[in-house]
Amino acid sequence: MLPKRPASGKPSGRGSRPRTIAVRQKPGDRLKALVRAGPVAVPAALGRGGITSFKREGDGGTPRAAMAVLGGFRRGGLLAPDRSGIALSRVGPGDGWCDAPSHAAYNRQVRLPFAASHETLMRTDALYDFGYVLDWNIRARRRGGGSAIFLHVARPGYRPTEGCIALSRRDLLRLMPFLRRGTRVRVV
Repeated sequence: MLPKRPASGKPSGRGSRPRTIAVRQKPGDRLKALVRAGPVAVPAALGRGGITSFKREGDGGTPRAAMAVLGGFRRGGLLAPDRSGIALSRVGPGDGWCDAPSHAAYNRQVRLPFAASHETLMRTDALYDFGYVLDWNIRARRRGGGSAIFLHVARPGYRPTEGCIALSRRDLLRLMPFLRRGTRVRVV
């Protein structure tokens, strides 16, 4: 899920420059947002801590930042959408993401079973049916700076996330053609 950067240092993908997707807090509701990519504007859920400039592990905040899309994943057994701008890696019951700040694999994909604290990427609900890994605290990693910040499927009613940005399944599928490696997701 975490691709290597090409020798040129430029993000890979179609087009000459990365696109930007804007995420703005919905007026009057600090836990919801409007996500805009080109002509597409859709509602989204934010973290239970709202948007924060001082993200810390476990605070439930969505980082105020411009985060590059590093890769994408889909639940095993689901077909990748034809219009996805990124090849989506298949995740299964052996895939997880370390969220233990003291562990060497902090904020990295791991194989399960895994002794330290982690998220399971193969969930029983639909939240990780499709997901995109955002470059929050990955390339320049700080222990305790927050982990597993994804763009993924929302809970019914856009209930808050643990810090991710979540869209309805239908809207995430609509947004997929705009998502490439290097696309910036700018939370303001």
